[in-house]
Amino acid sequence: MSAQHPTTTALLDALQRWRRAGQLRALDVAFAQLLHELHPEAPASLLLAGALTAQMEGRGHDCIELAKWTKTLAETSAWPAASARELAAWLPADWAAESKAWAGSPLIAMEASGVDDDAGGASPSATSTSAPPSPLVLHRGRLYLRRYWNWESRVAAQVRARTRDDIAADTPIDAAEARRWLDRLFPPTTPSSPAISRKQAETDPDTAIDWQKLACALALHGRFTVITGGPGTGKTYTAARLLVLLQALHRGAHPLRVALAAPTGKAAARLRQAIDAALAALRPTIERDLFAHDPTAAPGPARTLHALLGARASTRRLRHDASQPLEVDVLFVDEASMVHLEMMDALLDALPRGARLVLLGDKDQLASVEAGAVLGDLCAGAEAGGYSAATRERARALAGITLPARYLAGDDGGADALAQHVAMLRTSHRFGGAIGALAAAVNRGDAAGVVKQFSTSTDEAVAHDAAAHEPAALRTLAVEGRPGAAGYRACFERLRARPANADAFAEWARAVLTDFDRLRVLCAVRAGPHGVHEVNGAIEQALADARLLPARRGEWYEGRPVMVTRNDAALGVFNGDIGITLRPPGVPGAQGAAAQPLRVYFLEAGALRSVSTSRLADVETAFALTVHKSQGSEFEHVLLVLPDDDVPVLTRELLYTAITRARSAFTLAAADLALVQRAVQRLTWRSSGLRELLGGR
Repeated sequence: MSAQHPTTTALLDALQRWRRAGQLRALDVAFAQLLHELHPEAPASLLLAGALTAQMEGRGHDCIELAKWTKTLAETSAWPAASARELAAWLPADWAAESKAWAGSPLIAMEASGVDDDAGGASPSATSTSAPPSPLVLHRGRLYLRRYWNWESRVAAQVRARTRDDIAADTPIDAAEARRWLDRLFPPTTPSSPAISRKQAETDPDTAIDWQKLACALALHGRFTVITGGPGTGKTYTAARLLVLLQALHRGAHPLRVALAAPTGKAAARLRQAIDAALAALRPTIERDLFAHDPTAAPGPARTLHALLGARASTRRLRHDASQPLEVDVLFVDEASMVHLEMMDALLDALPRGARLVLLGDKDQLASVEAGAVLGDLCAGAEAGGYSAATRERARALAGITLPARYLAGDDGGADALAQHVAMLRTSHRFGGAIGALAAAVNRGDAAGVVKQFSTSTDEAVAHDAAAHEPAALRTLAVEGRPGAAGYRACFERLRARPANADAFAEWARAVLTDFDRLRVLCAVRAGPHGVHEVNGAIEQALADARLLPARRGEWYEGRPVMVTRNDAALGVFNGDIGITLRPPGVPGAQGAAAQPLRVYFLEAGALRSVSTSRLADVETAFALTVHKSQGSEFEHVLLVLPDDDVPVLTRELLYTAITRARSAFTLAAADLALVQRAVQRLTWRSSGLRELLGGR
């Protein structure tokens, strides 16, 4: 091994200092050291780039744009001034020029193309097939860790392949029959699509368009469809009608094989409940005996994506992939904003080429916890529409909808292929009142409007409680609630009123779990006095002080709510599942209920299931959750706790996501609304090359 260049030695020392200061992870520094070991002659700038790319991956970025690196670090990191100045001294003034010195290094593949539609995959390496793949890839000024380049390239290739061809070319659609069915499924006046007054239509012409009907019409011609929209816009309502439409138009001997999935167990259960309810409402209106198969038949069980793909313990490998694809014709995936890049790659890889994928989600919610913002990238042009002349004619022929000119791509023939398969639902039929107005103000970045909602609203649904920012007041609010908004007391009073009759246990357990979901305390951060760990402990103690929980508690006790933090397919529990610890009823010959070991009970679509506490290693107490962990769930009352100081995670998307988890009441525990104003003006941004690759570049 040759001697180290002095600047390399100094850089590695600086990386260690930043690690000790908490600005870098040990993993980031170890990656830079590995790069140095693999190629001792590598420039110090390449080692620094590798360490920072690894760090930004931990912050949710697929890649990093070299030209914007300084700006990116300033906006997404919280480096103290001294460390930031030292880092700035190491950052090249011209990354484009600096990266030329990296050419030829075995550590990096330069300007890989990566998109191969015909193969349905990617060719992500520019290095020789006989050499090991480089750990870094540089493509059009974006630096990737190898695995993220592979995932991003393959996702882009799969989406482009699925949106390139019209499915009707293989399976012709009877346009007249499709029009009759769409008119039947979306009559002018329905409970979820009320009649629009002439005045409303004149002031906002968009309200006169049945966006749900349009989404179904667009989906008929594609193997890949995205339906996005805010709370109450009817995403699952639309999905249920699309399911009936596809089954009714299907001419096979057997019904289409339909699967439902979501990133978390809670979201999957909610999807299934919503689909079942919509199908039940449609069933009396359909002459099922006229079909070889019932177009309103319920699909199979809704599963988490990990369960659907066959997650295995202690490995990232999945049972289903291109070599063993899913046995499905249509797959609906809800809460798609939570699907990270790696999972989207795995999902598309396992989906048969002829199957349809329908993604449902709110593009304005928080992106996935892990790296990537796939739904956001897919919906980048959803607001504008960007529909082609062919799509305009399809909307008119199939749905009787005339798209306004502002949603058309123009006459230059430059309509984006993906845009023809993205439908945005723009009218909320359920989510209104003070909560809806607050969410809308946050979403449009109206900081003054947000403050006005808290200060002038007479609706008890929305409240700002500055006192609740203090620990004692927060504990009281969590236990007792406030006027018009539930606390945890009702749940834990019911828990103490355990029925003596074992036959009543199941009904009682369901009621406990249902009561627990009336309130959820959400935190913006995990650590600190207003983080999840401290708030959980405070609520737990407050319930014990109120004699609603045992005064002496070990790790496990009756009444402990827990969230699963790791998938365990063998146990049937998945990341995000929430249950409550209960003691099952006694059995004949035992010493009574006390003789039974504790179990954690989960409620899915009204059905109870339980797992022994001794088998649940990866759980955490769940009186309070992070906002990220709450995605895919709804609660009667949401209590959002903000920290004292402004931190980078306080963003518009975080506030919007927290607010839209609330069905009836939202309470903000924040010392100062100025913190909220700053958060409203801070957009989450994740570096990604997916949008560019989707365009074929």
